[in-house]
Amino acid sequence: MTYRSVLFVPAANTKAMAKAPALGADAIIIDLEDALAPEQKDQGRAAAISFLRQNRELQTPIAVRINTEPAAIQMTDIMAISGEGASALVIPKVESVQDLQQVESQVKRVLRPYQQQSPALWAMIETPLGILNLPEIAEGGRAFRLDCLIAGTNDLTTQLQCSPDNQRTALQSHLAEIVLVGRAFSLSVFDGVYNDFSDERGFTEQAKQGKDLGFDGKTLIHPAQIEPANTVFGASLDEIKQATAIVRAFGYKKNAGKGAINIGGQMVERLHLAAAEKLLAQQTVKKTK
Repeated sequence: MTYRSVLFVPAANTKAMAKAPALGADAIIIDLEDALAPEQKDQGRAAAISFLRQNRELQTPIAVRINTEPAAIQMTDIMAISGEGASALVIPKVESVQDLQQVESQVKRVLRPYQQQSPALWAMIETPLGILNLPEIAEGGRAFRLDCLIAGTNDLTTQLQCSPDNQRTALQSHLAEIVLVGRAFSLSVFDGVYNDFSDERGFTEQAKQGKDLGFDGKTLIHPAQIEPANTVFGASLDEIKQATAIVRAFGYKKNAGKGAINIGGQMVERLHLAAAEKLLAQQTVKKTK
């Protein structure tokens, strides 16, 4: 899966929930965790269930970020949400494979009588221990329907006690590791949020940094960030033209069976062909949405 823009929506915010389906984000995360005060948890959970039921035909994937602590609230979230057709459950502060196994086993227990498929799991990596255990989480998590890693940059910055500068100097190596491990185990990877939603220039610069690091897309906290995220993480016209030229050139009879060919003075290999075909396929999918 490749989503350029993944919008967090507070489950208890009625106006935001009502607007979310039409905003143009590639994916939506209904937030039951950080965005809700303790006294809003029940209200937010009920709103999330209503939203999922009302938007069963929505083409945009809908994930739900559940709570992790206390355990009783997490179990209540899982029991309430698992059977409502969410594309994924977003698990905060994942630090071990056991965190994913515990959620998956609870989900299966809830769904067993209904013979429903479990939602995928998206792991938020936002603690030092989560970074240290990344390879084990990614490799072992595939057995529990893990298909995505999300950089939880706010919590990670706080726990590392590092500077929250816009260039994320202290975080770059950790962000690169999330991408590295995600690619090694065929998981999607999404960059963390940018807090100042009124600063489009700063957001765009950070989004470009995330794309340069290799992230598939960026998590967002405000609708104003959707369009710039889609632009930054989408393919440019030049990239589409280049991909089209590569696919066309390898399609010529004279190039059949060749491992590398000359296109405009550059040697292009079949690995570039595969990347070009993937890019063009993604554009086709986006046009049909």
